[in-house]
Amino acid sequence: MNTARGRIFFTRGLLRKFRAFCRFLQSSDQPYLIDGDGCSRFLFFDNPVTHSHPLRWLVLFGVWLIYGAFGVIATSLAPLVARIESDLSLSHVAMGSVMGAWQLVFIAAAVPCGMLLDRLGSRWALLLGALSIAASAWGRSLAHDYVDLLLAVMLFGVGGPIISAGAPKVIASWFAGSSRGLAMGLYVTGPAIGSVCALTLTHSWLMPLFDDDWRAVFRVWAILAAVAGALWWIIASLPSLRAATQATRRDPAAPRPKIIGSFIAQPAVRLVLLMSVGVFMINHGVMNWLPELLVVSGMARAQAGYWAAIPTLVGILGSLTIPRLATPTRRFPILMGLCIAVLLGTFLLHFHQRPPLIAGLLLQGIARATLMTVLVLTLVELPGIGDRHAGTASGLFFAAAEVGGMLGPFCMGALYDWTHGFGAGLSLFSLVAAGLIVGARRMQQLAHAPS
Repeated sequence: MNTARGRIFFTRGLLRKFRAFCRFLQSSDQPYLIDGDGCSRFLFFDNPVTHSHPLRWLVLFGVWLIYGAFGVIATSLAPLVARIESDLSLSHVAMGSVMGAWQLVFIAAAVPCGMLLDRLGSRWALLLGALSIAASAWGRSLAHDYVDLLLAVMLFGVGGPIISAGAPKVIASWFAGSSRGLAMGLYVTGPAIGSVCALTLTHSWLMPLFDDDWRAVFRVWAILAAVAGALWWIIASLPSLRAATQATRRDPAAPRPKIIGSFIAQPAVRLVLLMSVGVFMINHGVMNWLPELLVVSGMARAQAGYWAAIPTLVGILGSLTIPRLATPTRRFPILMGLCIAVLLGTFLLHFHQRPPLIAGLLLQGIARATLMTVLVLTLVELPGIGDRHAGTASGLFFAAAEVGGMLGPFCMGALYDWTHGFGAGLSLFSLVAAGLIVGARRMQQLAHAPS
């Protein structure tokens, strides 16, 4: 009797899988993916419950809030470089090492945090990440010397990987098809808007409001991050969302070292990781030093804050359109175009004249957020990864990427002190951008290699 009942349940399970697979094949945007050996195949994400849930956009909003707070705090040092250097007696090299400190911790913490994310689930893990970055911002407000500031910034590297890996995992779990590209583009606007707020509001509103007390600015950002984390936890705790999430966590996970080894064994994964280092080196190097670079070019600090927000504002528009256009058939030409935009944008920042400077800022904005999004989208849709292991894969991605995120600000600050200008750092980033173009070409060759 038990055997017959088991066969009935088994048959019903197969029928459910078959119907879901048929709906998948009938969808308008089927994920055509690249295997490590160049083979192309379909990848099936087995989360029909969450992919059609009516509240999935509310989940996206909760992720967006936390990622927005992430963007605010990650950028919060940039507009305050001169004031902090003056109050704490720091050189550009020292400030560059502070700016790259959280990326150093991020490298070590990214994969363990990705595993923690897969084990705890997004509800508690993202709350923990939000509280960690809030503590980092509050700690910066208490810093009285280089070591205090360094340790406070390093704390951001503990919460940062949980958020950076958690956001793609949530998107992969709750969205499918063309809506996944749109959702990834939307959540990336969170840190972009957060960055805009940090750059534009610091000197124009917050510093005057608090009598030029930069410590109070960091406390405001800390409260913002804590509130974002609380709102996310409330959204993720809704009964219907928790039930849908539990329905997707029934299968036992494979041992994590074995999973990571299978990821790295794929040439396409290794190439994505290598390109992520270059992308983050340029992104973090330019983002952290752009306000100071514009001040050196002759702008007032408040004006430099507004101009430094131009790439981020343009990046928001790009994030809403380009990831959705980057379907598998168009992904590699778009990837190549974004890498070329990085190269041209970095080169044009050498000029102090307004027309080439504006063009450089626009190109930087087009490529800054969307290039990372396209790379993450490519990674999580590679065979053998999928939404079950998106947390671990994203953690691996950001662990590699933050090597560049650490080197970018430090190299820019060190080269400035050695050459008394930003030209050498921008030239270095131009060489890295040229390497990204080569990597995009290689990725295209992997895509069209014979099976």
